[in-house]
Amino acid sequence: MTSNPKSETPCIEPSSNHSTVTVTPGGPVLGSIRPPGSKSLTNRALICAAVASGTSRLTGALVSEDTEVMIESLRRVGITAELSDAGRTITVHPSTARHFKTTLQDQVELYIANSGTSVRFLTAMLSAIGGNYRLTGLPRMHERPIGDLTEAIAAVVDGSITTESPNQCPPVLIESRGWKEGRLSVAGSVSSQYLSGLMMAAAIELQGVDHDGGSKGVPSISIEVLGELVSRPYVEMTAQVMRSFGAEVSLIETKTSEMPHSNDGPSLTVQIVPSGYRALEYAIEPDASAASYFWAAAAITGGTVEVLGLTPDAMQGDVGFCQVLEKMGCQLTVGANSMTISGRAEKGIDVDMNAISDTVQTLAVVAMFAEGPTRIRGVAHNRYKETDRIGDLACELRKLGAEVLEHEDGLTIQANPNVLTGNLLETYNDHRMAMSLSLAGLRIPGVQISNPSCTGKTYPNFFADLERMIGRPHHWTSGEE
Repeated sequence: MTSNPKSETPCIEPSSNHSTVTVTPGGPVLGSIRPPGSKSLTNRALICAAVASGTSRLTGALVSEDTEVMIESLRRVGITAELSDAGRTITVHPSTARHFKTTLQDQVELYIANSGTSVRFLTAMLSAIGGNYRLTGLPRMHERPIGDLTEAIAAVVDGSITTESPNQCPPVLIESRGWKEGRLSVAGSVSSQYLSGLMMAAAIELQGVDHDGGSKGVPSISIEVLGELVSRPYVEMTAQVMRSFGAEVSLIETKTSEMPHSNDGPSLTVQIVPSGYRALEYAIEPDASAASYFWAAAAITGGTVEVLGLTPDAMQGDVGFCQVLEKMGCQLTVGANSMTISGRAEKGIDVDMNAISDTVQTLAVVAMFAEGPTRIRGVAHNRYKETDRIGDLACELRKLGAEVLEHEDGLTIQANPNVLTGNLLETYNDHRMAMSLSLAGLRIPGVQISNPSCTGKTYPNFFADLERMIGRPHHWTSGEE
């Protein structure tokens, strides 16, 4: 990682055609909330259930664009997914998946929108099952690299896998009769989802392996991670979900603690027995990334917010956001089934957020109201998310009056809360930009968020939940005022 300053990313002006929302400032935020189900867990569980030995039932699932495109894609390849409880319960019948396992039928086109988990997990899964597919999405999806994943798959696929856009970006074309024996390795520096996709695909039942777990002499599959692995907690999460569905998976450290971010050689080896998954009823935790916005609301306003359904032992690494807020001066209280943040984040900190990079935007807004600079490190891969979550974030914070220094691997943020002013902020069609930047409006009048509906990607009811939490109405415009 580098700490050298980087030239400022050019900013874009928000479109006047978009609707906006303005959060009304007020006093300390007080309350409790149970966020919707985890997107990360929902989409992982859907992949495992889709190729399991029987019918699975997922409860507490997230209802959002990202999970909807995953479900629709599974349906298009022959898997039945029945929704109940307003979509929060999903019953998955995978039996029809066996009919296309090793056939090259007419090409099936799958629309993934801008869902990174969906395109990466499905690319790996479908290449392992076999078939003829084209995975496409929004223009931004066609700018997000996937070459590290497709190159890893190319070494084992019985067929071909290619990308259509420049710089090895989607659409992805797959013509496969499944995986053959070979050695898997993948770079870990851009997205942990590449590794997670390979892990889940590697456990799919292969020819000569029965559903009762007998290997019949088939050896385990090894996946080597080359260089730094970003967002390591998500890989641990993947392994836990796989084990719940009966997979045999081991994570073996091959990097010394003295050089955790070295780019030389493998940093982790994953060993998996390709003996298939078993069906089960699987309960999904509330989304810890979504919870970060409400914990941040307490930290920004000096309030108290309890998040139900999460503890420090949760599968999601983003609960670690609370420890970061503690270092800034907040108080963390852990209950039997809750985590509560109280008090204001008073001081800036220097923090490596590699493991919890989805909360960088949230912390950046909190940092504007703290005394002294906050240096966020270890998140160079954030430039390849739904938008450039370093450069574009810096642009929007500066519009509010914050001093932001952009680095290759993160940001330095410093601001005088007394001189921060409202402005119209662009969200770049990025759900996390919209949710995090809206929190500035808890203290600053006139912070307008453009295109707030983009939160539908992972949290369609975010602004309604925030409004209930703060007890004050937001101000909305239609984009034509």
